[in-house]
Amino acid sequence: MGMWKKADALLMTEEQQKTLNAWARAKKTPQRIALRSRICLLGADGVSHNAIAKRLNTSRSTVLLWLKRFQEQGPTGISEDATHGISTRCLDAEKVKLIVEATLHTKPKDATHWSTRTMAKVQGVSHSTIQRIWDAHGLQPHRVKTFKLSTDKRFEEKLTDVVGVYLNPPDKAVVLCVDEKTQVQALDRTQPGLPMKKGRCGTMTHDYKRNGTTCLFAAMNVLEGKVLGACYPRHRHVEFLKFLRTINRGVSEDLDIHMILDNYGTHGHPKVKAWLEKHPRFKLHFTPTSSSWLNLVERWFGEITRKRIRRGVFRSVPELIAAIEEYIRSNNENPKPFVWTKRAEEIIKKVAHCKAVIETLH
Repeated sequence: MGMWKKADALLMTEEQQKTLNAWARAKKTPQRIALRSRICLLGADGVSHNAIAKRLNTSRSTVLLWLKRFQEQGPTGISEDATHGISTRCLDAEKVKLIVEATLHTKPKDATHWSTRTMAKVQGVSHSTIQRIWDAHGLQPHRVKTFKLSTDKRFEEKLTDVVGVYLNPPDKAVVLCVDEKTQVQALDRTQPGLPMKKGRCGTMTHDYKRNGTTCLFAAMNVLEGKVLGACYPRHRHVEFLKFLRTINRGVSEDLDIHMILDNYGTHGHPKVKAWLEKHPRFKLHFTPTSSSWLNLVERWFGEITRKRIRRGVFRSVPELIAAIEEYIRSNNENPKPFVWTKRAEEIIKKVAHCKAVIETLH
């Protein structure tokens, strides 16, 4: 065990030793000062730096720092915190402004965005200083959000129609949000993962084996939150007609059916239109192009993906379908509807603002 070289004992007067002992033992002494006192007391006993660090569960650099401070300033040196360089509060206002402007309007030569360290190197300050400045000004160069504005010429008309159905649902009718989640993959992991335990999360391999796909057709009742779902191997007008018949059988005959759905080709197929003409209780409300966020069933698709599909292990398509059907049964036993609150005027105003900003920038 004698691998560490015995350090020279820290020189300390008897009075200083009494002071440090009192600090180390007193219950009201701040923990950081008690730790520094114990470091110096062990140093006075000639204990090696590594041994002190190990015994007090701290780092060797911390031991060296406070031994040096005691040598230079005595007990006063360890009763005060060590300085941490120039604070952002001490930086010249022009320097802070320069860093903010550089973050907003420039890019490094070898990257798409700044990091705290690349910016710190260019500006001649610490990366911690850069981080504090970015935090103070709400700057996050490492993050980016995706967006898509609809180019549908009838955007406002369709938006107003769909939102109107959400906020003022028609009498003697059921409102269904209908869509398809295509190409749901039955994925099996290449190796078994480890279960979660204390101090460690569960594990799963990053690669997988594909065992086929299915298409999930879903119709969510806006008022109740219940979902009518069916899985088919393909996504054509034939399957959509089958699903429409399923909906027709599942909804009481004395109720109209208002369906909110997107502009996918199968929804406007001639055979689908012919079937709808023979079933006039079906009323269709189409969302604008690139506006899937307007269909509440998309929110439900996010839930089933996150809770049941993404981390699932499926050795076959039937196993995947069984898991989906079980999730739907569970959902319908305790349904929780998603409530639409935003008015059409608010959305239109926000979209107009976004378009104006994009036009200004470009």
